[in-house]
Amino acid sequence: MSDSIEVKGTVAIQGVDEKAESDGYRNSDVELPLDAQVETDLNVTESDLAEAKELAGRLTLEEVRPMMEKVLIIHENDPNFPYSIILRIRAFLGNEAIFENPEKHAVLIEEMKLEAALITVNSPYAEVRAVVDNHDDVNMPCGTIRAWVIGVGFSVLLAFINQLFSIRQPAITVQANVAQLLAFPIGKAFEKLLPDVGFTLWGIRHSLNPGPFSRKEHMLITIMANVSWNYPYTNNIIWVQYLPAYFNQSYAGQFSYQMLIALSTNYIGYGMAGIIRRFLVYPSYCVWPASLVTIALNAAFHNDKNAPVESPFGKIFTISRIKFFGMTFAAMFFYFWFPNYIWTALSVFSWMTWISPNNLNLSTITGFNNGLGVNPWPTWDWNTLLFDQTDPLMIPFFSTFNKFIGAVISCFVIAAFWYTNTYNTGYLPINSNRVFDNTGALYNVSNAVDERGLFDPVKYEAYSFPFLSAGNIAVYLFFFAIYTAIISYAFLYHRHEIGMGFKNLINSFRKNQRSGDGQYQDVHNRLMANYAEVPEWWYTIILAIAIAFGCAGIAHWETYTSPGVVFYGLALCALFVVPIGIVKAITGIEVTLNVLAEFIGGSWVAGNALAMNFFKSFGYVTCAHALLFSQDLKLAHYVKIPPRQTFVAQMVGTLVSTFVSVGVLNFQINQIPDVCTVNAPNRFTCPGINTFFTASVLWGTVGPIKVFGQGGTYTWLLAGFPIGFVVPIIIYYMNKRFKKTWMRQIHPVAIFYGGLSWAPYNLSYIWPAVPIAYFSWIFLKQRYLGFWSKYNFVLSASFSSAIAVSAIIIFFSLQWTEIKLDWWGNSVTSQGCEDEACRLYQLGEGEYFGPRIGEFH
Repeated sequence: MSDSIEVKGTVAIQGVDEKAESDGYRNSDVELPLDAQVETDLNVTESDLAEAKELAGRLTLEEVRPMMEKVLIIHENDPNFPYSIILRIRAFLGNEAIFENPEKHAVLIEEMKLEAALITVNSPYAEVRAVVDNHDDVNMPCGTIRAWVIGVGFSVLLAFINQLFSIRQPAITVQANVAQLLAFPIGKAFEKLLPDVGFTLWGIRHSLNPGPFSRKEHMLITIMANVSWNYPYTNNIIWVQYLPAYFNQSYAGQFSYQMLIALSTNYIGYGMAGIIRRFLVYPSYCVWPASLVTIALNAAFHNDKNAPVESPFGKIFTISRIKFFGMTFAAMFFYFWFPNYIWTALSVFSWMTWISPNNLNLSTITGFNNGLGVNPWPTWDWNTLLFDQTDPLMIPFFSTFNKFIGAVISCFVIAAFWYTNTYNTGYLPINSNRVFDNTGALYNVSNAVDERGLFDPVKYEAYSFPFLSAGNIAVYLFFFAIYTAIISYAFLYHRHEIGMGFKNLINSFRKNQRSGDGQYQDVHNRLMANYAEVPEWWYTIILAIAIAFGCAGIAHWETYTSPGVVFYGLALCALFVVPIGIVKAITGIEVTLNVLAEFIGGSWVAGNALAMNFFKSFGYVTCAHALLFSQDLKLAHYVKIPPRQTFVAQMVGTLVSTFVSVGVLNFQINQIPDVCTVNAPNRFTCPGINTFFTASVLWGTVGPIKVFGQGGTYTWLLAGFPIGFVVPIIIYYMNKRFKKTWMRQIHPVAIFYGGLSWAPYNLSYIWPAVPIAYFSWIFLKQRYLGFWSKYNFVLSASFSSAIAVSAIIIFFSLQWTEIKLDWWGNSVTSQGCEDEACRLYQLGEGEYFGPRIGEFH
């Protein structure tokens, strides 16, 4: 067949329907011009399509067929991929007459060529094409002296601020988006003020001012800030070990011990990230929605292109991204003062409870603070929607909607538990994340442990069994379900992609295997092939050193823990990191292993809270860090930062921030009088540390076996494990059987994730995102793609950045000095049951609920 076929007229979609309808699907009968049809199906702009046409003219039918076969295998169950294209690919591959008599199917063949070309020269996803450039300049400055200076500076600053104020009530946190904002004017100042002087090393010139401050430099700084802003998780362990109010173990104050376990937990995730990058970074289907927001902000500062776009307001928008960012940033910056400080009822807009604040049922169903949050308009605060680090402009609509469906299901479960007093939940607040005793008071762990913090069965049996609220019970049920669901889901929906990852990993150990079978060949991988890859042994060495540090820290000091806990963490991460990573990369939501790590660790070392803390730390943090670092690797992959420079940036940023955080920690525990007590100055009362201590003692001493094991009160919650495993299988085969378009958007893991978004959160946090996500991802994206592509992620970045900066200023200027506005708009949210949670049943004097004293063990 000729390489170029002149095609004019329309796409006869009815011709495609013959095969599609035989499979149980229907398609549109509307005829559109070929270009318009492809634009509609693939959600592409005219400029994207124009670039693909050049390649399409050179593709042959023999080349297109295997390309489409591969696309179908990878994207058939991909909810982010346009379903109309899947139908056309099936029709194309399922009709042998097309390949025997291609001249009779010229229109469909030409469309397949265009689609193959578009996927080859760009990303198959409109959200990626909207912000990620499919071109690269290998000579653009990246790892410059100024980039390293600014990056290290922010690593020090963020680590210092976040560690210092982590123990304050309320805490203050400065995240990487603030550093990304400030890095641009600092970089431009360096560009204008520093001289072009430098030195040459290994044939490369390093100058103080190599020219204009580039987007690669900016992103390298952002990556360093992103790995630095959060303090080491092991600092929580140091707090509960060292302070007299907790375990009072003086050796925990030794800097060498603190650094060993901190460096171990921080760097062990890098080793895993290096191994799994072929599963989570290189594949094009791993979109990583959060990265797109970061890149959109970067592009707003550095992209001079400003094409006019049609808007839903009946006008052509010509405003640039940077100007749009500035205007929306300013608007949100000033607006956030109202829901956050001036008129907090705008944030907690539980207007129905204001009618009758003490009405038990009204507050239980509609309450924002202590209820289920069933409210059609529960907030005017954008920050409320960010409670789980996602927003409706960032993650796909199907993800937001599935999360909402799961939350609704969980809402009915919680209400049923509470109103039927199942597990004695009627004596407790309906949606609390705290643990209670048999009088309804908060569980006092000191009544169940001895002076060493170890479990005391005599004191425990004379005190109380630990009880959970209805909301907390549902959270555990859905947590147990999601862990098994993610395994069966990954096998059913992504086994081919996981197999490709293993093949690619094996090939990476062979020489001359840069391309070929098992290698990823999308446009971004081809562009990154111009840079030297990080060898596997670099990551292996980091992993080995991290393991050695962890084992040394645990074995050398009296931690009452086996060094085997480090390998337990690795094993748990190895099992879950790829399935969890794939889900996060596609949906934008992350399943954490903290509950599973507590469950296994508490069962394994029952009665030893400190050992459970190490189990939780290595079991949970290893996987969480591996995903965090993988997301940064994808960020660098999109922006075309040389992999070895990304590697060094992550290593240096983490090393600097770890030393700074541990140094500040030592200052806090040694220099702040009465720290972590009610008498602490500047409100350094350590609420998070107190919660960590309570959880560690409860689940490390009383232990999951007594709570969830045979004869335990909550044994039936373990049914979540088989339920979670079976649900994805049912949904998968129902989709295969009935082949409904909407069923392809059902994501079982996202549904379970929504089910565990409770205690203390509720529907008031989740529901508002649904209409916003629909307007952005369905209405705007389908009808005004150019407008959506240009502004959607920029708006997400501007809102979240403005809230962060505004919150910092409000905190230091007003909340730090305890200047309050006392008026109805700030007090109405804390009346009646919204102030102190109401309970369905009340106890009389001397009464208690649950098992009788002496009947539980």
